[in-house]
Amino acid sequence: MIKLVECPRDAMQGRAEFIDTSIKAAYINQLLQVGFDTIDFGSFVSPKAIPQMRDTADVLEQLDLFGTKSKLLAIVANVRGAEDASHFEEIDYLGFPLSLSETFQQRNTNKSIAEALEEVEEIQNLCETKGKTLVTYLSMGFGNPYGDAYSPDLVAEFVRNLDQMGIKIISFADTVGTADSTLISELYEISSHSYPKIEFGLHLHTHPEQLSSKITAALKAGCLRFDSAVLGFGGCPMANDDLVGNVATESLIRILEQEGFELDLKRMEFAEAMKLAKVVFH
Repeated sequence: MIKLVECPRDAMQGRAEFIDTSIKAAYINQLLQVGFDTIDFGSFVSPKAIPQMRDTADVLEQLDLFGTKSKLLAIVANVRGAEDASHFEEIDYLGFPLSLSETFQQRNTNKSIAEALEEVEEIQNLCETKGKTLVTYLSMGFGNPYGDAYSPDLVAEFVRNLDQMGIKIISFADTVGTADSTLISELYEISSHSYPKIEFGLHLHTHPEQLSSKITAALKAGCLRFDSAVLGFGGCPMANDDLVGNVATESLIRILEQEGFELDLKRMEFAEAMKLAKVVFH
């Protein structure tokens, strides 16, 4: 079954003008009515690094979770953030950005890859204690613009390390739009065959005209978990690339339905979410 992960956090986090807490909550509450598997709603990170997300705990207080089937995911960048997030029973998933690029890992979390792997293991242990599930995002998962080493074998090494830690969900993140259909197919086929107990997902930042071929390639390789954001807003503020943004949820839905997948979504609620998005991100 297809799992759609809607990412208002990713859509909001890079915006310079602060979005009022009540507006954030109203938008996320609308998304909670659509029927997405998961809502990536906020992050517990340094307000100096991502000032837009400094009110995540306050947003959570205003969310109406009654009657929704969607689970909540919050991004964390270190053990301290994971500890903060784990206090909230409403949060099901913690997401950690682990980069295959040493340069980007330093830029994104101010740590080396070796240090980040230690953090992942600590956070995984914390999640097991607190009843949460850790989603590890392999950022720069399809290459990087910094000249750092990259290959499918390197990806396989990272996945092997995460499997040994007991990680159950890994999402390949194309942070700057470097993935092509062939590489997407190769990574998913290798990973899913070698690690059938791990759920693999895809978090693309891409040019819209390249989206269909990439999603189709991922589907054919067995990927059933996709991240997106309504109207394609957002992207990674640490990547310094304005040319690529999040997958537009409405485009993802269209492609999946063209491929024959039936999605259990409330279309009127989604239409309202799209209207509200134009107000939130005006």
